[in-house]
Amino acid sequence: MASLETAAEHERILREIESTDTNCIGPTLRSVYDGQEHGLFMEKLDARIRNHDREIEKMCNHHFQGFVDSITELLKVRGEAQKLKSQVTETNRHLQENGKELTTSMEELRQCRVQQRNIATTIDKLTHCLPVLEMYSRLQEQMRAKRYYPALRTLEQLEQTCLPKAGQYRFCSIMAENIPKLRIQIRDTAMSQLRDFLESIRKHSDKIGETAMKQAQLQRSLDSSVSPQPRVLLGRRGRKGAPAAIRAGMGVNPLSEHDTGILDVEDEEEEDEVPGAQDLVDFSPVYRCLHIYTVLGLRDVFENYYRKQRRKQARLVLQPHSNMHETLEGYRRYFNQIVGFFVVEDHVLHTTQGLVNRAYVEELWELALSKIVAALRTHSSYCDDPDLVLDLKNLIVLFADTLQGYGFPVSQLFDMLLEIREQYGEILLKRWNVTFRQVIDQDNYSPIPVSTEEEYRQYTSQCPFQDPELEKLPFPKKLPFSEFVPKVYCQLKEFIYACLKYSEDLHLSSTEVDDMIRKSTNLLLTRTLSHCLQYAIKKKNVGLAELVQVIINTTHLEQSCHFLEEFISNITNVPPDTVNATKLYGTSTFKDARHAAEAEIYTSLNAKIDQFLQLADYDWMAAVPGGENLAASDYLIDLIAFLKSTFSVFTNLPGKVAQTACMSSCKHISTSLMQLLLDPEVRQISMGALHQLDTDVKECESFARAGPVAGFQGDTLLLAFSDLRQLLDLFTQWDWSTYLADYGKPTCKYLRVNPHTALALLEKMKETSRKNNVFAQFRKTDRDRQKLIDTVIKQLRNLIAQHHT
Repeated sequence: MASLETAAEHERILREIESTDTNCIGPTLRSVYDGQEHGLFMEKLDARIRNHDREIEKMCNHHFQGFVDSITELLKVRGEAQKLKSQVTETNRHLQENGKELTTSMEELRQCRVQQRNIATTIDKLTHCLPVLEMYSRLQEQMRAKRYYPALRTLEQLEQTCLPKAGQYRFCSIMAENIPKLRIQIRDTAMSQLRDFLESIRKHSDKIGETAMKQAQLQRSLDSSVSPQPRVLLGRRGRKGAPAAIRAGMGVNPLSEHDTGILDVEDEEEEDEVPGAQDLVDFSPVYRCLHIYTVLGLRDVFENYYRKQRRKQARLVLQPHSNMHETLEGYRRYFNQIVGFFVVEDHVLHTTQGLVNRAYVEELWELALSKIVAALRTHSSYCDDPDLVLDLKNLIVLFADTLQGYGFPVSQLFDMLLEIREQYGEILLKRWNVTFRQVIDQDNYSPIPVSTEEEYRQYTSQCPFQDPELEKLPFPKKLPFSEFVPKVYCQLKEFIYACLKYSEDLHLSSTEVDDMIRKSTNLLLTRTLSHCLQYAIKKKNVGLAELVQVIINTTHLEQSCHFLEEFISNITNVPPDTVNATKLYGTSTFKDARHAAEAEIYTSLNAKIDQFLQLADYDWMAAVPGGENLAASDYLIDLIAFLKSTFSVFTNLPGKVAQTACMSSCKHISTSLMQLLLDPEVRQISMGALHQLDTDVKECESFARAGPVAGFQGDTLLLAFSDLRQLLDLFTQWDWSTYLADYGKPTCKYLRVNPHTALALLEKMKETSRKNNVFAQFRKTDRDRQKLIDTVIKQLRNLIAQHHT
């Protein structure tokens, strides 16, 4: 059984060997060697080989005849082939010999063709490489010449057009590697030039602003004249009229090769012509850098950088110096820098596309305007010189007009000027306060003497004065007022002119200017001049003559107020009767001053009278005089003499003032004498003392009756002494029965005698009667008089009690 399986396995292996590629027979043979029947397999293999040999032999025998025939045929052909070979060899030899020259020529032709092809290729390559080299050489020249924008354009053309056509050469690779480095170099160099430009602009802003403000000033003077051919124009108008050469000088061409930033144009300008503000500036660094960054795709970066740097510069420019307020030059430098800054920004706005826009410039201007107004408010508040304030106002107006010419809104500046106007008015008031006080201190308080017609006309031209009576008088003569009047009137006009100067160029209407001047003049009159007049009236050592002259002076100044109103109307061209026109308060000011002087005269007179009354030395215990006449007291005689001389000076005063002063003096004398009688320190009064006082009162009445001042009707002045006269008559005549009987009746002889006053005086006489003589009680007359006094005192007390009830 096992032998059958082995035989079957060997048969399978043999079939597999016969049907399998010899390359894969290894595993099959290996299975034979792995088995135990190797010998048996070899026998089988030999048997199979012999079978195949027999089959091959059978096949060869089958085809042998054909093979023999083929060999025989081949042998026949061999001879013919030998002949053909000989002929071919001969032919080939002849061909080789004959074609040797042709071959040589063909080789030479091939070599020529190769060379021609190489030359064409070389020419083609050089055609692409030479532009690269030429362009690179041009790039190097542009870089050396610092023409960076053309260099950048060349670089872009080299990279995008020429290098791709040139091919992969080593020098092209080097160039390609250098292109980014060159771009960075151009970008950095352009930025460096921009920084230099910005720094130069910052340093020269004051020069640019000064030039722009000179242009504005020249334009304003040209506008106010009738010149048909203005030389310099402002703002947008000036830019339209600028010649092409100037516009080129301003750097409009981005390919401009000027890199200084500030141009020296002084030699190019005529001596009498102010150069344009932008003519001083070469903006090519800005344009160049803008174009370079635009080409590099970094325009946003450049715009942000430029705006950031200019904002920083704006903050520096808007920061005023701490001592700016000390001189006008400090303000001028401040304004020049600001104008220069915004002139540059305005030019950049109109010559570049989007580097700065209108919103950015307006934002900068709003920031600047707020800081300018704040700085001017602060620094102008330190100023106490009206001339400096006026110069500052003119400078601010020029500053505003300059920037307005470039399209910037400046209404806030003019509003601020109106605020400074209030401060200017206060400073003027302080200066005129000093001036008025100097005039007051230097015045001699005497009428002005004039010797010639020329002198007379000189004074009357300084202040309005007309007096036909005085003009008829021959020279020399005197004007009624002192030097104070023409000087004050001239100073009032000077003040009005000073106010008018400030109002110029503020774009105010005539009515507004007129109102402003009138209000300021009212302040000068009601506050400054009024205080100075009070100072003149109240100052120490002012005499009655000076006070009289003050009244005369203020009267004439009051009369001149109408002319002052006309003067204001003439210079402002506003009729004085315009609706809502402010009226001058000069009349009331001078009236108040005159009333104060009048009151001071009354007070001074009374004080002088008190000085005389302090010299009164009455003997209150004097005996009743005999038959001789009593003389008035010495102090009273001196007092009346003083009053006579004083009232003689009052001839130039208004009648009412002189009459009031005289009446006031008489009343004061009467009241003072009454107070002497009723003085609590005087405890005893004799009848002799009353007779002396009665004599003094008669002297006073004689003075009043003589009429020291004209204008009193009848014995009006005597009424001042009526109280004292009735009291003294009652006691000296001892007419108590009449007084007690008629008391309270309108027809009473002693109507002005107050029972309290009579009682007090009787009490003092009672004490005198008691102590006059220690033996009075032993004399019948004295006892009777004492009883009479007691009876009258009792009746007076009853009378007082009845009326009180």
